[in-house]
Amino acid sequence: MKKNKLEIGDFVSVLDDDLSGTVTKMNNSNITIETVDGFNLDFDESELVKINNPLHISISSHDILEKEQPVKKQRPKQKAKERFQPTLEVDLHIHHLTENSNRMTNHEMLTLQLDTARRQLEFAIQKRIQKVVFIHGVGEGVLKMELEYLFGRYNNVKHYDADYQKYGLGATEVYIYQNVNAE
Repeated sequence: MKKNKLEIGDFVSVLDDDLSGTVTKMNNSNITIETVDGFNLDFDESELVKINNPLHISISSHDILEKEQPVKKQRPKQKAKERFQPTLEVDLHIHHLTENSNRMTNHEMLTLQLDTARRQLEFAIQKRIQKVVFIHGVGEGVLKMELEYLFGRYNNVKHYDADYQKYGLGATEVYIYQNVNAE
């Protein structure tokens, strides 16, 4: 079987490289081709193969890769810290809960704060909200201790200090496990 002899004007592809082009010059077994990008390169005749239908080669691998990549929908960029921020914040400072706190006793204020915390926690469990931050302030720590007792009564709740940089020492974050039934 005789190998196809190359001639000037033939379209060829390089065997061990991703190059193709047209034969422009021949000197014994040394062949010069002009690539599809316009470069003149020299090869030995044994490194080239004649392409009978150059339309199949004229598509570059770059074009193929572009068409194979699915078009991704652009989502608004969100920083990693923001993705894990709690979705519900409950401020338990008394001036946020009632307008006339100056007529209330300490016990009444604490009861209002705990009732609000319990109601908001039940709401978060019902609406399947996973993270809630209860802002209680620093103070003497009575409300914080009572909140920890309240959260401890739920078997699907884990509580810990909230992000210090954002809330300081006066907040507790609650993580609600979604697949556990409350008692």
